[in-house]
Amino acid sequence: MTHAHPHTPRQGASPGHHHMPDTELQAVILDLDAEVLTEHIASITAWLPLKTDPRQIVDLGSGTGAGTFALLDRFPDSHVTAVDASAEHLQRLRTKACARGVEERVSRVQADLDDAAWPDLGVPDLVWASASLHHLADPDRALRAVHDLLTPGGLFAVVELAGFPRFLPESAPEGRPGLEERCHAAIDQVNAEHMPHRGADWGPMLTAAGFTIEGVRTIAVNIEGSRSEAIGRYALGGLQGIRSAVAASLSPEDLTALDQLVDTGGPHSILRRDDLTMRTERTVWAARRT
Repeated sequence: MTHAHPHTPRQGASPGHHHMPDTELQAVILDLDAEVLTEHIASITAWLPLKTDPRQIVDLGSGTGAGTFALLDRFPDSHVTAVDASAEHLQRLRTKACARGVEERVSRVQADLDDAAWPDLGVPDLVWASASLHHLADPDRALRAVHDLLTPGGLFAVVELAGFPRFLPESAPEGRPGLEERCHAAIDQVNAEHMPHRGADWGPMLTAAGFTIEGVRTIAVNIEGSRSEAIGRYALGGLQGIRSAVAASLSPEDLTALDQLVDTGGPHSILRRDDLTMRTERTVWAARRT
C-alpha cells in the first residue's frame, strides 16, 4: 500500500488506452497533482501557525514529493525526511531532489505507516501528512505515534481531500450527462470498505491522541483547464484509474462513454476537451503537541 495520493484504484486495460502499471499510474497522478496545485500547496504551508521556522520536518506518506518540495521551498533552512511505502515513489522523489539541487536536504525512508513499529525518524518540529492518513487501517495508533515523535510544541499538519477531483461539466459527455458523478458514486462504494476514514473529521481523533487543534482551514480548488495543460492529463489519469474498479457496476452505455473519454487517440478523448475545470476541496488541520 502506498500512502499519500489522491486515490487511484487498480487500473485494467480498456480499449484505446495504454495499460499503465498501478504504481506508475499513481506516480503520474501524484506528479500532476503537484504541478496543478503548486499555488494551493504553497498557500497551505504559508498558513501553518508555526512559532518558529521548523528545522526538522517529516513528510508522512510523501508520495513523489509534492509536500516535501513545498516545505523545502517554504523553509529554506529545513531538512525533510520523506516517508512512503513505495520504493518507486521514493526513487522518483530522489530524482526530483537531485534535479532541484536539494538532495542534501532530503532523507528518504521506506516504511508502512500501518506497521506497529516505525523506523527512527528523529525528533521533528513539524510533521506533514497530506492525503495519507485515510489509507491507514489504524489511524488512531498512527496519530499517537506522531504525537510521541514530535518535539514538545511541535506542529502536526494534516491535509485531507474529500475525494478525487471532478473535471467535466455536468452536461458532459454528450449523450451521457452526469457520467463523472456516476463513476464517483461507484468508486465511493468500492472505497468505503477499504478506506472508511476518507472524508473524516480528523479534529476529534487528533484531540484524542493528545493534540491541541490550533486551526482548521478548507481550501476550495477551482482551476480552469485553460490555465494548465496538465489538467487534461490529470483528468485522463484519474478516469483511467477509476475505470477498472467501477466497470462492473456501470451501465454498458456509461462504460462505452467512459472508454471514449480515456481513448487518447479518439475524437471524444478528454484530452481534446476545452471545457475542463478541476474542482476539489482540501481541509487542513493544524495540531500542536503541547
